Amino acid sequence: MIESNTLMKRALIALSLLHATVHAAFEQAGPDLFVWRSTCNCYVLRDGDAALMIDIGDGSVLDHLSEIGVKKVEWLLLTGHHRELLQGASRLDRAITQIAAPNEERELLEKPAQFRKWHPRLGDKYSVHGSSYVRPPSQPMKVDRWLAADDVFDWHGRQIQCLATPGHSPGGMSYLLGDKVFLGGVMHDGSKMTNWFDTEWDYGFAKGLDALTASVQKLAKLGIETAFPSQGPVIPEATKQFAAYEKKLVDFRPDYVRGYPVNDLSKRGPHPATKPTKAHYIVQVTPHLYMFGPEMAGKNFAILIADSGHALLLDCGLFPKLVLERIISDMKEHLGLKQIDACWISHSHGDHFTLFPALKDHGVKFWTMDSIADKCENPRYYDYPAMIGAYNAGFENAKIDRILKAGDVIEWEGYKLHIDWMPGQTEFGNALWLELDGKKVVFTGDNLFGDPSDAAQNGHECVNARNSAIIDEGYLVAAKYLQKLQPDIIMGAHGVLMTEPAAFIERYHDWALRAIRKYKDLLPDANYEYLFDPYWVSAYPYRVDVAQPAEVSITVRNFRDTLQQHRVVLQLPPGVKAEPAELVGTVASKSRQSFKIKLSADPAQVPAGVQMVPMDITLDGKQYGQLFDFIIQARE
Repeated sequence: MIESNTLMKRALIALSLLHATVHAAFEQAGPDLFVWRSTCNCYVLRDGDAALMIDIGDGSVLDHLSEIGVKKVEWLLLTGHHRELLQGASRLDRAITQIAAPNEERELLEKPAQFRKWHPRLGDKYSVHGSSYVRPPSQPMKVDRWLAADDVFDWHGRQIQCLATPGHSPGGMSYLLGDKVFLGGVMHDGSKMTNWFDTEWDYGFAKGLDALTASVQKLAKLGIETAFPSQGPVIPEATKQFAAYEKKLVDFRPDYVRGYPVNDLSKRGPHPATKPTKAHYIVQVTPHLYMFGPEMAGKNFAILIADSGHALLLDCGLFPKLVLERIISDMKEHLGLKQIDACWISHSHGDHFTLFPALKDHGVKFWTMDSIADKCENPRYYDYPAMIGAYNAGFENAKIDRILKAGDVIEWEGYKLHIDWMPGQTEFGNALWLELDGKKVVFTGDNLFGDPSDAAQNGHECVNARNSAIIDEGYLVAAKYLQKLQPDIIMGAHGVLMTEPAAFIERYHDWALRAIRKYKDLLPDANYEYLFDPYWVSAYPYRVDVAQPAEVSITVRNFRDTLQQHRVVLQLPPGVKAEPAELVGTVASKSRQSFKIKLSADPAQVPAGVQMVPMDITLDGKQYGQLFDFIIQARE
């Protein structure tokens, strides 16, 4: 009976979600100024029966303009390229309505498919190591006027000044009208960010954050009374809020960027705990453990050589095959090496196994944990940074020979190798530890780097949401893991050796807690993860070949303590069908759930090349819009 009631409740929830989100009436924000809320705030500036709009959201505003006496929309001004700002623009009568947009985002609007790659590379424009951070429309948009910084847009005698305010978007623009500003996603009420993932433009070097801070500094100097953001309520006392926001961003920056002097990694000298060897580039850490010396700083190579001459590699990448052949030869001659049995991969990033084919030629097997293996074997199924294909290393995937599980203990050459899940820089990481030469040694991949003897360093490698790296589930877990393990030596990847790390681990733990507090303070959702994580609705595979029928799994996360209701509507290109095309249901608290869809296509009708499939998301009655997507291809 209880189960029957639960099913009935879920069915009723699903039925209610099938209906479109009910919008409130227009809110009047000033004389002849109105706000309509859908996937974003759409602002309607009225003059008689004519209107100028700033952003359009899902387009539902067009069905209600008569309620405020508007008969025609003459102009739509866009604050940026993000889909939720403009996804309803196709409903406009373009014989009447013209569109103006920031010139700095021209290519994103005119050629959006260029920013979704079937074969991503590290250097792709607007990407973090191959994972795109832009959210352009699925189809090109016709724009009638491109606006540059400091242009003045004249409409019915109103002088609207165009302000370049990048940061939330690479070419974002705000519009100044008297003592009011329409500022897109630059700031949310409460001196907060609209979201985090749109400001993450590089691999932990703060390019996007610095651009946003500069834009806020510019706005703070203008004496603005009221700000009209793309999300959330109208912002009163805007100048005061800009000043408070700038202070928050400046204070946040040191805890966002790397917790060690990253630019010094390639300049460091020999670690005092190491000894030189006769093998080129190789130094000794303990009697059985070796790593690259300072000449190869930043490369991935550490090796455990047992008394029998059998060896275990710990990551191997970012240097030429000829160097590998030379050091293997040298180690056989000088260090007793006979055979490399296996190479353990610390995490999903391709720079840790670019030597995969060369090692295979030497009979080396590859080991890694189950949550990492598929990222090595099917990297293009994911929209994560630094997948192996992005390195242009001559191969696109790596077959894993032995798939491990968290908690496994492997007997190898008289040693007990302990395998544990260790997230941090990415969710998809693992640690390997053992008792070696009287020391407890742990290999931690890219989860922390630095010099434990420097009290100013806290070791965190890089905050990057696109690594699937929510800090509560990542760096904090890693810090607690190391606190419990109490290692004598931490062997980081990229040749970073950390000895006597106890105090360092405590600083690392304290930083993780502090970073979580700051993100919660910066982001306006009580469950900040929705505004941090760019994958809370995601597709697997991310890249789908629809030349033949295909199955895709859509995963929805719930970060809340209560049951979550969702509606996800696929925006399909011509010639493509999905069954179902709309997912309606619930996800239990603090969990994730996957839903299968079947795709079929008529290749003759599908446009050639990569096509985007945006997912229009409504969560607990709030329509977020086309935040996330996956891509398909029927023919190149």
